[in-house]
Amino acid sequence: MSSYKSSRVSQIHRDLHDRLPSDSALRVKALETLLVGKGLLDSAAVDAWIDLFAEEIGPKRGARVIARAWVDEAFKARLLADGTAAIGEMGISGHALGHLVAVENTNAIHNLVVCTLCSCYPVGLLGMSPGWYKSNEYRSRAVRDPRSVLAEFGIKLDRNVEVRVWDSTSELRYLVVPQRPKGTDHLDEAALAALVTRNSMIGAGLIAAPGEGGA
Repeated sequence: MSSYKSSRVSQIHRDLHDRLPSDSALRVKALETLLVGKGLLDSAAVDAWIDLFAEEIGPKRGARVIARAWVDEAFKARLLADGTAAIGEMGISGHALGHLVAVENTNAIHNLVVCTLCSCYPVGLLGMSPGWYKSNEYRSRAVRDPRSVLAEFGIKLDRNVEVRVWDSTSELRYLVVPQRPKGTDHLDEAALAALVTRNSMIGAGLIAAPGEGGA
C-alpha cells in the first residue's frame, strides 16, 4: 500500500490550480463556447480579432507614430499640437483616439499616464491595456507618489527632472513620446519602431539603444 503524504497532495493541488486560467478568462471561454455552439459566433473570427489586436492594433501602431516623430520634426510638431490629426495622417483612427494628446519626454520632463477613475486607454494605438494599468494601486499611487512608482518600473530620475502625471478620461487619451535613445542615428524608421515599447508610450518605461537593456 502506497503511503499518503498530505503535504505532498496539498502541494500538487496548489500547483494544479496555479496553472488554471483566471476566473474571468474561464467565463469568457465558456461564453465563447456557448455562442459558437449556437452558431452565433465564428471561432475563427475571434482568433482573427485577437491576432489583429496583438499584432496590428497593438503597440506596433503607436511605435510607428513614435518612430515617425523621431525622424520627422515637422510631424512631431503636428503630433504635439493635435495628436488625433497627426495620427490620422498615418491612416490611424478608431476607438478611443478621437481626442488624443501627445506629450513629449525631455531631459527636464518625464510624463506618466494614468486613469484614476477607471482604465481609459488609447486601445487603437497601444492595444489592450496591461493589468497593472487597471489596478487600484497603480491608479492611486501614480498620482500620489509617481517617482516611487517609476522607480519600481526601473526608472530612477534625477531630482531636477519634473514628473508630470496625465489623467486620462473617457473623452481624452494621452500618448507619451519617449526620448530617442542615443546611438540610433543610423537606424531607419522601421528599425526605430522596433525599439519602442508599450510601457515607454505610457511613461512607465525607457527605451534603450539596440544591444542595451531597457526598463
